[in-house]
Amino acid sequence: MPKTYEVVILGSGPAGLTAAIYTGRANLSPLVLEGEPSSASDQPGGQLMLTTEVENFPGFPEGVQGPELMDRMRNQAIKFGASVEQKKAFRVSFDQKPYKIWTSLDETDIIYANSVIIATGAKSLMLDIPGEQELVGHGVSTCATCDGFFFRDKTIAVIGGGDSALEEALFLTRFANKVYLIHRRNEWRASPIMQERARSNVKIVPIWNTKVTSVNGASTVKSLSLLNTETNETTELELDGVFIAIGHSPSTEVFKGIIDMDENGYIETGVGTQTNIEGVFACGDVQDHTYKQAITAAGSGCMAALDVQKYIENLVET
Repeated sequence: MPKTYEVVILGSGPAGLTAAIYTGRANLSPLVLEGEPSSASDQPGGQLMLTTEVENFPGFPEGVQGPELMDRMRNQAIKFGASVEQKKAFRVSFDQKPYKIWTSLDETDIIYANSVIIATGAKSLMLDIPGEQELVGHGVSTCATCDGFFFRDKTIAVIGGGDSALEEALFLTRFANKVYLIHRRNEWRASPIMQERARSNVKIVPIWNTKVTSVNGASTVKSLSLLNTETNETTELELDGVFIAIGHSPSTEVFKGIIDMDENGYIETGVGTQTNIEGVFACGDVQDHTYKQAITAAGSGCMAALDVQKYIENLVET
């Protein structure tokens, strides 16, 4: 029988690595499958790998680079006994123990586990336009609460028309001089109360019926190229930064039909981090569609590790 791990952690963002630190210190020798880089926005370490300065993570009063923070977490997990492999789950089977995780497309590589922590995160939906990926972390952001502080007294734009976009725009008015709210339609999709708040804020300037066709700048954002969808007129909007707020997509494709999810694809957890399958837990942005912060992800990773530890202890006792 191949080796069976007590716990396998899927994902290597703040949630997964915090779970690895805690389960490692509990002598559970976790295996972390940190993922395989397939694009700039999908790589080991999660979304923080695309973040330059992180100033709101406790313990770093001077701030810390996102990749450095994740590297420190990774090294800390390894220090306490975690194994880390650059692999991803292509298929899973949770029908019976040990659970099976296939990490190759041809299904020749199988990892066995008595318990699993799912920490695969969620990806911000992007526009897929020129300049966007190149300037992520250099004026392009998907998180106002993370990066708003850097745009004090600047001119910025938020792209989107739902509640999230209007919430981001309203939050950013605390820092920016002007916030353009660019939407491809002639009306927002947000709730009436959010629309009223946005309309009454003098710093928010709506731009209707408009698509962003490129983000321009060398080392930082300088302007956006815009297309009016009614007139086909093209213009260029000079600004200092842009926040993309068109939604998130949880990385849960491999678990569909196996793990209970809500209508948006986020994993549902009951008490603590337990999923509908015994011995399978979920933490971080893969089950959190509200907060989406590194610190809340790390906190839920700690919760998942403690839940796993208790679960395994109960198995031993019985």
